[in-house]
Amino acid sequence: MRTALVFLLAVLAAVAAGLLTFRSGSLSQACLAGGAAFGVAFPFFDAVIADV
Repeated sequence: MRTALVFLLAVLAAVAAGLLTFRSGSLSQACLAGGAAFGVAFPFFDAVIADV
């Protein structure tokens, strides 16, 4: 259950970053920003939720 929640939050962060980047740039930049946001958000949310 915890892994699904962490994954969902990371995907939401990636989609938000991708959409915001797409509005000001190209699709390739949006994909890179979304991937980077997911890569950073997953360990962050994993650490935050592990403390609860």
